[in-house]
Amino acid sequence: MQEAITLSVFVPFAMLYMNEPFKLDYVWAALCLVGAVYFIFRS
Repeated sequence: MQEAITLSVFVPFAMLYMNEPFKLDYVWAALCLVGAVYFIFRS
């Protein structure tokens, strides 16, 4: 869960403050983390 929160904070920070372009890798990383959170917390 911590990694998902960190990614949701770091990506906008990198894009807005550090002027990094949006990359498709951000989407794949987010999907992997959402999948990991789902499998960890499912009952």
